[in-house]
Amino acid sequence: MSHPSTSPVLTDLLDAFRHAEDEDLQEGFGRLAAALWSTDGPVDGAAERTGALVAALDAADARRTGHLVVLLGLLAETEYQDHPAGDGPVRTAVRRGLDRYLELLADSGAGTPLTLALVYLLAHFPEERERILAAAATEELALDEHDLTRLERALRPLDPEAPDLGRCWPSPAAWNLNDDERGFDTEWIKALTPEQIAANWNNDTRTVLAYAGMRAYWAVRHGSVNETSYPAPEAAGNTVGELGPDAFARHADALRCPSCDGQLGYDGAVRCASCATTYPLAQGLLDLSRGATGSQASEEDDTADLLQKLAAMPSMGVYYETVLRPAFLRIAGLNWDDAVTPADEDTYLRDHTRPVDGPVLDLCAGAGRWTAVLEQAVGTERLIAQDLGLPMLTALRRALPEVPAVIASALTLPYADASIGAVNCWNALQAFPEQADIAISEIGRVLKPGGTFTLLTFRWADDPVDRYFQGAHFFPSRPAGMLLFDLDEVRGWLTAAGLTVREQSGTGSFVFITAERTA
Repeated sequence: MSHPSTSPVLTDLLDAFRHAEDEDLQEGFGRLAAALWSTDGPVDGAAERTGALVAALDAADARRTGHLVVLLGLLAETEYQDHPAGDGPVRTAVRRGLDRYLELLADSGAGTPLTLALVYLLAHFPEERERILAAAATEELALDEHDLTRLERALRPLDPEAPDLGRCWPSPAAWNLNDDERGFDTEWIKALTPEQIAANWNNDTRTVLAYAGMRAYWAVRHGSVNETSYPAPEAAGNTVGELGPDAFARHADALRCPSCDGQLGYDGAVRCASCATTYPLAQGLLDLSRGATGSQASEEDDTADLLQKLAAMPSMGVYYETVLRPAFLRIAGLNWDDAVTPADEDTYLRDHTRPVDGPVLDLCAGAGRWTAVLEQAVGTERLIAQDLGLPMLTALRRALPEVPAVIASALTLPYADASIGAVNCWNALQAFPEQADIAISEIGRVLKPGGTFTLLTFRWADDPVDRYFQGAHFFPSRPAGMLLFDLDEVRGWLTAAGLTVREQSGTGSFVFITAERTA
């Protein structure tokens, strides 16, 4: 915990910030923020000094007021983990300025950075829910449905009898669920304990606040934000096309049994010649995440039918590509200005994928957005798509009906040593950060000498406020919070896996890397 700042020091910091030239504004804000707040919580004495911060709102222009409002939001949020009901001393001190915040909101204007900052700050006071929502719903402010639903969700109390979990990011308005998807949500929520429901609800709230806060912080620094949605991948049809064992047999030299590392056979079914394990295959999806041997085989006869049924369900894979992924890039990559576009990613992948002989593996392929780029670059016959998520691979198979897909973990790749001509892992390594070194080691194992490994992932932001907002995202697949990387550790894992970095680049906190397997 930092040492208390004296009132004269805080006064001097506020005065320096208010009068800073534009080019020095961010540095001045950093010093001011550090006097009251850190990523670990409020500094000692922050509650007593918060009144001076609120008072300073009356003497600052709109841009500086926006910075101060974001800082007040950060202070209100510092006690959320320990005081989700809102009775912590710092948050109580911030709340005393509520009348002033609502006055500023009324005059802030439609779509301004100050409006975004005030919406973020006001989202921390659920006990004032009705008053805040009434102030935010005026025609003069013209908040869009995403801002309004984020604010409403952050202020909403948990209803334990009808909890609405997991569908709130980047905003509740972004989700348009059909009956099947609502039914899926209902079933998994029913299986949770009351403690798990409360934990998920609080994580969802913190994630909504983190997105709103990071968006506001970018806007007050840069004047605007872009929230571009990507076009949906073109699909070949409404159903997944069938691919039989032959589609996988052409990669027989590379594919291996995950149970015993034996050679797989493809005579009507996919079965290991060494240990007799049979692996389910349906609609071009080969499930190497599980199998059955001997007497167990009859118990698994319905697995292919299950795959057929799940593959026919409406897929969330396309939704991920069009809405969730661009939102994730804004958070993880600081891409609020669209500095990195899908075309930029495609160009990088085409320019840097240099396979030697052997299959080309699109690892953690998702819904196939970059599998399609690889298909253009190296041809369908060379491609294998792999992911552990069936809905994503179902979307991929619809979009790319000739590309076979493998269901398997990135941590135990079902391929022989030095059997793959190139590997791509795009926007996925951060999904399993504690095991990223294992995944990279596996990639090094299966790559042939001279084969390339193309990688897109993300590092922690340099700015401590951005870094805090990145880490405050708690996705259902990542309940411990997001964990990004330091470049040095990624490069260390590549070296340990026998991979040499040939190119490294990236704006914001993007990390583009091309590495080559050395002999």
